Amino acid sequence: MSAAPRWEAEGRTWPNRADSRFVETARLRWHVQIMGPDNAPVMLLLHGTGAATHSWRDLAPLLATRFRIVAPDLPGHGFTRGRPAGGLAMPEMARAVGDLMTALGCDPAVIVGHSAGAAIAIRMALDGVASPCAIVGLGAALLPIPGLAGVLFPSLARALFVNPFAPHVFARLARTPGEAARFLARSTGSRIDAVGIACYERLFATSGHCAGAITMMADWDLPALKRDLPRLGIPLLLVHGAGDSAIPLSNARQAAAIIPSARLVSLPGLGHLAHEEKPGDVALLITEFAGEVC
Repeated sequence: MSAAPRWEAEGRTWPNRADSRFVETARLRWHVQIMGPDNAPVMLLLHGTGAATHSWRDLAPLLATRFRIVAPDLPGHGFTRGRPAGGLAMPEMARAVGDLMTALGCDPAVIVGHSAGAAIAIRMALDGVASPCAIVGLGAALLPIPGLAGVLFPSLARALFVNPFAPHVFARLARTPGEAARFLARSTGSRIDAVGIACYERLFATSGHCAGAITMMADWDLPALKRDLPRLGIPLLLVHGAGDSAIPLSNARQAAAIIPSARLVSLPGLGHLAHEEKPGDVALLITEFAGEVC
């Protein structure tokens, strides 16, 4: 199995493949999917840790009826190659995505981020990398996980980061039949379709993708983001599955309470991958919010 996902192999039947292109910036070769009318407002979609553009497979085409969609694989993930200067820490990721948008010659009117992608979206706004009129966080990972887990998980990620064998171990486990589906259900509280599971299986089975996810977690500094959240003045919609087993709904409520511009919508019966479970419902929430505030 390859060290990193290969476009000609793992990407051969990738969702929305016809909308894919590869874009060069400093130190990076991005895989990006672009769809929707040329003259429509630009909506930037940022996936979460361990995912890639397939996470938007059903949501992006729905949003593309109203917006020009730009959805990249983040550095260290999917079919994007290279590393930003400074690694995969949040500010560096935000700047790298900003460089990509500059290379594409477009400014996002709306940024939608899932999980860690929501943190990058907010960091972009706080750091002046982008000036959207709205941000939407889906299962947003904005605050440190409460309790002992919040102490152990960052330390564990850093320990795995320095272990060169860790990505290979994870990739080997992911090749066990059915293991990726069990892991997704257990860790997210979501039940997604067979197409989505197959994409995650292909990614998880490559040590390069696993290494990117571990590195990103090891470099993440959510306490610093928490300190800055009250400064966010851009309208923010948090959409959170009530059954999210990765980021508790209570975490989203706490984030909404400290961000003056935020409002929270809870989706009963859905998990961390709510946008993959019910893309139509999530698309409606996003378009209505964008139409109201932009």
